[in-house]
Amino acid sequence: MDIFVDALPALGAAWEQILHPLVLGYLVLGVVMGLAVGVLPGLGGIAGLSLLLPFMFGMEPMLGLALMIGLIAVVPTSDTFASVLMGIPGSSASQATVLDGFPMAKKGQAARALSAAFSSSLFGGLVGAAFLTVFILVARPVVLLFKSPELLMVSVFGLSMVGILAGRIALKGIVAAGLGLIIGTIGEGPFNGELRMSSYDYPYLTDGLKLVIVGLGIFAVPEIIALLRKDKAISDRPVLGGGWWLGIRDWWNNKWLSVQCSIIGVVVGVIPGLGGSVVDWIAYGHTVNTSKMKSDFGKGDVRGVIGPESSNNAK
Repeated sequence: MDIFVDALPALGAAWEQILHPLVLGYLVLGVVMGLAVGVLPGLGGIAGLSLLLPFMFGMEPMLGLALMIGLIAVVPTSDTFASVLMGIPGSSASQATVLDGFPMAKKGQAARALSAAFSSSLFGGLVGAAFLTVFILVARPVVLLFKSPELLMVSVFGLSMVGILAGRIALKGIVAAGLGLIIGTIGEGPFNGELRMSSYDYPYLTDGLKLVIVGLGIFAVPEIIALLRKDKAISDRPVLGGGWWLGIRDWWNNKWLSVQCSIIGVVVGVIPGLGGSVVDWIAYGHTVNTSKMKSDFGKGDVRGVIGPESSNNAK
């Protein structure tokens, strides 16, 4: 109880600082920069912060923090553009969105997919902020209890989602997960720096295979080759198409799915070592597993956009 007595005055002081006009200005500037960074495929929040860091030396701590928070908060939202419109994961947190967002764009429903994604991201971000504000002090001791066995348990749970996504052929999902584990062992270990698998005399591989680059190879390159062979555009419609309000209505009709996936994002997000590259697949697997019409996923089902986008912004 004493913890909350100390925390409430700190929360009031934090709001007072956030609502200062200058701090709000830097926060808005960070949001604009984050939107620009997130639209470019392959650039994530870490890359954006790295580009921003040299300009922050000598800046007031509160202003610098507002700038960084604004940038990092909207990257999981703006990377949806590349995932939906080009079939290229904007970052590691938007890979699952490609599976249904890009097929919707092919059908001329890009605006509907983007609207549903933005609505889900907004709701997920609000849920994540609310949980973080209220439960940060309660969750801290629990999070510190997570050691290697608990992290392994959550990782195995994430891998089990691959079996669910594989449908009736579970062996296909197991083989895919095994290949992913083998590829993930290329390069140095994150904790001890020892080389786990040979780099095959390529210094670049000592740092491992970057998840975004692998995602580009899996999702983007085959699609580019297919488009070159067909010599036609991604969609027959030259514009995004209508459906902005329809996307918001889709989110409202699936609001309980958005709540569930947002909670998944909060739970996975507070665990050290797990992030957007894991939570969106867990949320997508949950979305597929709880649906009665599983055959529609991967062909342009809006629920396949709502679930991952709700979770990756709540993490």
